Amino acid sequence: MSTILNEVLMANRDYATNFDKGDLPMPPGRHFAILTCMDARLDPAKYAGLSEGDAHVIRNAGGRASDDAIRSLVISYKLLGTREWFVVHHTDCGMETFTDEIMRDLLGSSLKTASVDADGWHDCCEGPGSAEGKYIDWLTIKDQAQSVLEDVVRIKSHPLVPSDIPVYGYIYDVKSGRLIEVPEATAAGA
Repeated sequence: MSTILNEVLMANRDYATNFDKGDLPMPPGRHFAILTCMDARLDPAKYAGLSEGDAHVIRNAGGRASDDAIRSLVISYKLLGTREWFVVHHTDCGMETFTDEIMRDLLGSSLKTASVDADGWHDCCEGPGSAEGKYIDWLTIKDQAQSVLEDVVRIKSHPLVPSDIPVYGYIYDVKSGRLIEVPEATAAGA
């Protein structure tokens, strides 16, 4: 058994020992959802003051409004009653450090973990790689405020999203822990 697996299972055992949340209803109690990045430095429960059962938190690389993220948001309101949504990107995001072309090239040469230094991204190893990466839009980020605005606009204009659901746009500052509004995004999401 790996060390990580063992640690996770032991932590879960401790958590389950005093677990008292088994009666929470399926719909989120505060009726909102957050779309945010998978970055381990972001803890939406802490930065948004959440407890179990309060809100839906949808995470992916960059916190982008991908088809799958929108699918989750639509399920969130249609079946589970959320009425407000937040798009939260963050400073110092890894999605700003590469382009679709860089990712496709890295995957084309090797499937092993790449490394980055002052000269950019590099593969550590020889192949095998795969050309499959060229068929994916990696939704990289050049400008955080612009990407938040783009994602809010994409969500608001989606034909499966009702016009009366407000979508707020924010950037989480990983140095201060503060949510910084992107006013243009929140205006577009009104």
